[in-house]
Amino acid sequence: MSMTDPIADMLTRIRNGVMAKLQKVDIPSSNMKVSLAGVLKAEGFIKNYKVIADQKQGILRVYLKYIDEKDSIITEIKRISKPGGRRYVKSDAIPSVKNGMGVAILSTSKGIITDKAAREAGVGGEIICTVW
Repeated sequence: MSMTDPIADMLTRIRNGVMAKLQKVDIPSSNMKVSLAGVLKAEGFIKNYKVIADQKQGILRVYLKYIDEKDSIITEIKRISKPGGRRYVKSDAIPSVKNGMGVAILSTSKGIITDKAAREAGVGGEIICTVW
């Protein structure tokens, strides 16, 4: 599997994990992925996460969250900006996801934040993914 897009890999692992009803998924860690997990947790999409040290870059363990035994909180998690085609938006052009039911996660000068936080802060950035 090519690691040209580690963020897409992370989202795929989470997506596959919820489809397989796993309690947790392990992902090679990076600062950006840890920030992303932080936003997912703050927004209630995942239960928790932790970084486990190993001899390499560390492992980001994401604990998945379900409404009941079968329904994941995450209906869809989608990569928007890709290495081959980055999507940047100004603060006044940040799209609303599913009429505000979903969340767009952006990489901005203020860090990795939600579309709502970016609008409030008046900053634009790169749309990493959308979740709902």
